[in-house]
Amino acid sequence: MTRRILQLLSGLFFYGLAIAMMLRAGLGATPWDVLSQGIALQTGLGFGLVTVLISGVVLLLWIPIRQKPGIGTVLNALLVGPSADLGLLLIGSPTQLWAQITLFAGGLALLAIATGLYIGARFGPGPRDGLMTGVHNRTGWPIWVVRTGIEATVLVIGWILGGVVGLGTLAFALLIGPMVGVTLPLLRVPEKPGPGEDSIPLNPHAPMAPKEASA
Repeated sequence: MTRRILQLLSGLFFYGLAIAMMLRAGLGATPWDVLSQGIALQTGLGFGLVTVLISGVVLLLWIPIRQKPGIGTVLNALLVGPSADLGLLLIGSPTQLWAQITLFAGGLALLAIATGLYIGARFGPGPRDGLMTGVHNRTGWPIWVVRTGIEATVLVIGWILGGVVGLGTLAFALLIGPMVGVTLPLLRVPEKPGPGEDSIPLNPHAPMAPKEASA
């Protein structure tokens, strides 16, 4: 339990820091961060606060799809935004292209590790991940269709509002899945096997079972 709690908290902190690194790189952000950027620009609110507010709205969308949040879900909604604000305060914006690429690549790698940490702690998915898996479970639509539809929608809205879309956004879309497919099995805290059961390692290529999707 101690490992799980420490892994959850460190994963959420690093997740926010990774978002800040990619934002400061200026090469484009993840679809949800483009939306946060756009809303922040239009309202004058801080990026971190907007991220928390969006998480709250997403959690409300869990109600009709009957998703149940875990402690990790709630902490994700509350902590990622402030840690991103801290990162934005500490990290400057590079002006040379090689430095921008390096900063973005570092942020992307850190985000993949952070995702493996907080999901691997098994305290529940983040608000956005839970929305995706919840819609999948309720509709039966393929997970990639659900994810693509949700992220394309928030990306377009964020771009219209002034969020930064660039090659980094495309790189994130293409690379984050395979990268998390590596980090999640390595960082996932194993479940204690029941009597007569063997511990089965997570196969990143196997389809997500309903129990795992809502853990």
